[in-house]
Amino acid sequence: MRLLVSVALAALAAHVVYGQRDELVGATSYLDHIRAQWLFVAGAVELTSIVAFAALQRRLLRAGHVSIPLTTMTAITFAGNAIQNSLPGGPVFSNVFAYRQFRGRGADDVLSGWILVATAALAQIALVILAVIGLAAASGTGSELDLVTVILSLLVLAAVIVFVWSRRRWIVRHLVGPLRLAQRVFKWPKGDPRRLIEDLLGQMDAISPSRLDWVVALAYALANWVLDIGCLISAFTAVGAPVPWRALLLAYAAAQLAINLPITPGGLGVVEGSLIIGLVAYGGGQESTVAAVLLYRLLSFWFLLLIGWLAWAYATWDLRRREDHATQDAAQDAAQDDAAPARAPEAVAPWQAEGAT
Repeated sequence: MRLLVSVALAALAAHVVYGQRDELVGATSYLDHIRAQWLFVAGAVELTSIVAFAALQRRLLRAGHVSIPLTTMTAITFAGNAIQNSLPGGPVFSNVFAYRQFRGRGADDVLSGWILVATAALAQIALVILAVIGLAAASGTGSELDLVTVILSLLVLAAVIVFVWSRRRWIVRHLVGPLRLAQRVFKWPKGDPRRLIEDLLGQMDAISPSRLDWVVALAYALANWVLDIGCLISAFTAVGAPVPWRALLLAYAAAQLAINLPITPGGLGVVEGSLIIGLVAYGGGQESTVAAVLLYRLLSFWFLLLIGWLAWAYATWDLRRREDHATQDAAQDAAQDDAAPARAPEAVAPWQAEGAT
């Protein structure tokens, strides 16, 4: 059945592509005359956007008193991006991978989980900010794209996230009742519910980002999106097409929101369709827009996929090496502790013996 479904989907995709062959042929004509310097700029900007996301996570980790080099964080980010965009249910596997990487590099369970939640929240808040700016710049385009309600809903959600974080202690303290019920039903977790809640609050209080940390982290989140948009703009310039500035931000935000729909890994096909429809509808030439979006996705999806799996191999090897060294150091410390009492009498000089003069 899986084979039959795959063949059917492949046949449907081939039919759709064949039906749009005129547009695709027109788009490839733009790719025949790519400006190499702008292609390089687009690739460099896209790589920098991943570094900005790594810097965002690193800044939040530092608030929890855990320091990971930026190069290592960048490798983890590239790898997580590849996992997320390659596998069905990719975000789940990506978060598990990042969680294990953080745990293996000094973060505890609470900090590792908090980093994933805080990073996702900041990224969504930054995207909503850009979407609101795009909505204002499009001057009415959002209504026709049916995005006004969606963007306003996300803006309210962002406000709720900020409110929940500001009242986290009050909220957590009211989880005693549900936790006691969970213990009765599932026999887990063990221990007094109030004590467990107080321990959790103590661990959360150890994570204390300052206002400057939050501002810098949000700036990194915005930089991640803005640099990705810069890749799209550079792709238009690389194929020699005019940039449809009026709806650029709004169409981009719509495409990124479409990635959240669990249809294909990494929004493959969905992002391209959303971008092309939005940009063509409001100023972009059809063939040139298709060419620019295809080039953008080659860089932001396939190019990063290749780098990401190489980074996954490096990050996995590096973590295993660290764990092996930690195990060896622990074994050596244990051996030294066991041998210390036996060597102690030999190390005492005659004049150090009790009663010696």
